[in-house]
Amino acid sequence: MAITIGRRRVTGFVVVSVATWPLALRAQQQALPVIGLLLYGSPGVGPDRVRSFRQGLAEAGIIEGRDATIEYRWAECQAERLSNLAGELVSRGINVLAAPGNTPAALAAKTSTTTIPIVFFVGGDPVQLGLVASLNRPGGNITGVTNLTVEVGPKRLELLHELMPAATVFALIVNPATPLAQIESRDLLEVARLLGLELHVLHATSERDFDEIFSTLIQLHAAATPENTCRSGRSSWPVPD
Repeated sequence: MAITIGRRRVTGFVVVSVATWPLALRAQQQALPVIGLLLYGSPGVGPDRVRSFRQGLAEAGIIEGRDATIEYRWAECQAERLSNLAGELVSRGINVLAAPGNTPAALAAKTSTTTIPIVFFVGGDPVQLGLVASLNRPGGNITGVTNLTVEVGPKRLELLHELMPAATVFALIVNPATPLAQIESRDLLEVARLLGLELHVLHATSERDFDEIFSTLIQLHAAATPENTCRSGRSSWPVPD
């Protein structure tokens, strides 16, 4: 009788364990830390950036699906969508919010929460952009990395001039929606004036503007542009840093 009861207890325990295992597994999966990834572009435009992000996590010992879950939000190159997308991520209860490679995304992330840690990667001065209080003491819940591409933009124009000394006409393509557009245009126009070059500033807010811009470049006989393309995630054509 004792053995029978014992068997029943064991059998009952196994049945209950098997029945509740999927629930326990789901609970474990839900308990994984959630990383919110806010991106300006679209999945077809920025795969290298996502791959690099995952690689960086892996180097830190964090594997997507095993150690953390990543919630992706793509703005499809529409800056006005970033605030709502950042709000969506915050409402999902994420543990950290990443905004790599885009100033408007970083600014949208900052305005979406004052408690969730935020990590950014931008091309301009984060202090001047209002992201942090100072470089050595960012303060608040936000920190990140900058490569200061805006500050070295004038140097790019100088290098292009050295590579093509006979060229006198250049074009700068910027997205006017980015806070860096005015600063970048001003700095490069000043350098162009000092070098005796003719620099045309062209605006692109979406991929729909490309055809018109390329036609304008041909009409201007522009030798080069001192920026990279949208695919690289730099400040023009039309992704802003």
